[in-house]
Amino acid sequence: MAAPEFFNELFALDGKVALVTGGSAGIGLGIAEVLARAGAKVVISGRNLDNAEEAASQLREEGLDVAAVRLDPADEQSIVEACGEVIAAQGPPWILVNNAGKQDGEFLLEATSEHWDETYAINLRWPMLLIREIGQAMVDAGEGGRVINISSRAAQGRMMAGLGAYVASKTAMGGLSMASATELVEHGITVNTLLPGGVMTPGGMSATRPPVDPDKMPPRPPMGMSTPQDIGAAVLFFASPAAHKITNQVVALDAGFSVVL
Repeated sequence: MAAPEFFNELFALDGKVALVTGGSAGIGLGIAEVLARAGAKVVISGRNLDNAEEAASQLREEGLDVAAVRLDPADEQSIVEACGEVIAAQGPPWILVNNAGKQDGEFLLEATSEHWDETYAINLRWPMLLIREIGQAMVDAGEGGRVINISSRAAQGRMMAGLGAYVASKTAMGGLSMASATELVEHGITVNTLLPGGVMTPGGMSATRPPVDPDKMPPRPPMGMSTPQDIGAAVLFFASPAAHKITNQVVALDAGFSVVL
């Protein structure tokens, strides 16, 4: 078998519908671009529809099949309706990437329940609702599917002070992945978790955090900062036919951060 044909069989996503949350910018946009270049019909979601449409339009100009939908993480009915809109317009997604998240911080001794509630609503409740809605559509379609949850390398340690709610919610996402993988495996749906660390994005560089002591900043990854497309490549693997026997696994994409002493 010729090499291009062999690799296409392993990694091509031709015609597969993919829903990527938080796809308007940063990591989500990089994921959407990679999946679309692999042949997927990508729908990117954002809280601001104009921003999502603009990002989708930019990718369409490159000949990629990308649409946009508005999802409000604070409104369950909005999530239900948006999922129904995607299913009606594109067909049931075969790939769900729970990427959107909130990273604003506050020190634990100054913590407010409002901050924790909002962080958990976006980082955990929202992915759960999407797995419920899109997972049911996958089950009804009877063709299997892929769920990839984007957590954080900080869930494995070396977190920055002031990101307690963020790290707690992203750590809990691992439990959500395990529960989802357990309940969906009989339907041929795999669920895996990625832990990005040190990704160069405008949002990541300007995220609201408490003041950080430069002497307490974690070291940079020895292999350099990752790009959104690097994360997209890992998502592509889990979404591809090559990973059809892999579920309930966690992979860190930290550019060697784990080996820094």
